[in-house]
Amino acid sequence: MWKPGSSSNKFLARYVSLPNQNKIWTVTVSPELKDRTPLVMVHGFGGGVGLWILNMDSLSARRTLHTFDLLGFGRSSRPTFPRDPEGAEDEFVTSIETWRETMGIPNMILLGHSLGGFLATSYSIKYPERVKHLILVDPWGFPLRPTDPSEIRAPPTWVKAVASVLGRSNPLAVLRVAGPWGPGLVQRFRPDFKRKFADFFEDDTISEYIYHCNAQNPSGETAFKAMMESFGWARRPMLDRIHLIRKDVPITMIYGANTWIDTSTGQKVKMQRPDSYVRDMEIEGASHHVYADQPHVFNAMVEEICDSVD
Repeated sequence: MWKPGSSSNKFLARYVSLPNQNKIWTVTVSPELKDRTPLVMVHGFGGGVGLWILNMDSLSARRTLHTFDLLGFGRSSRPTFPRDPEGAEDEFVTSIETWRETMGIPNMILLGHSLGGFLATSYSIKYPERVKHLILVDPWGFPLRPTDPSEIRAPPTWVKAVASVLGRSNPLAVLRVAGPWGPGLVQRFRPDFKRKFADFFEDDTISEYIYHCNAQNPSGETAFKAMMESFGWARRPMLDRIHLIRKDVPITMIYGANTWIDTSTGQKVKMQRPDSYVRDMEIEGASHHVYADQPHVFNAMVEEICDSVD
């Protein structure tokens, strides 16, 4: 999907084999820029490295950028995950740490979007010495599920459509069942994706990519299902645990002003970490996929954070 030549920076795409035989599809941009802390980007549910296409060039101008398909998603291996929420989360986090070791990255600026934000936070609890700055972009799974239904923010229609199938199967089962019509289904529920990436692709490339990322054995999805109560809520909410991250790890939270994710989480994280650096920012004109809705503003914000590290 993303080919050499679409970027002005040097780039390397390959499988990184972990000791347990799992393979992690990895894209590294500007591998030669070794004097600064690398930026590692972790995608969200049902995504893959290709969704960062509007960000890769800018964010790798002055430092190495690594992005990979999470275990169980995209082109990475699709093992059987533990069925319990803690076990599933640990499997993801361990795979990120084993990937880091295999890559020989001493430490990093760690950025996660949505589910990737949840996992990046969990990773930072366990391996704080590896994280120079934690950047959470519209992170999923932070709030505790409200007992009062009126407090629940309405998610967009496509989330409801996916959630209605959820009770019976995995979140993206509809896509797989749709077979060759899958890309059309992505297009129908997520026409915004095609608009977001319009500068790069005039055709349905992005719908096709999202479809193919999710048309295989649903391993990461099954793990995600084990970790959640219903689409918006984690069984083990991160707000209960964010205080466990070492005090000296700085955290920046970036939200889309129009997202369905609860943006008050940023303030709550500040309250949980009174003696630590926590900053929360909002990007106007952006929804949940902040990095694709307002790529220029997003890239500038992330670059500024990275420059504050080194």
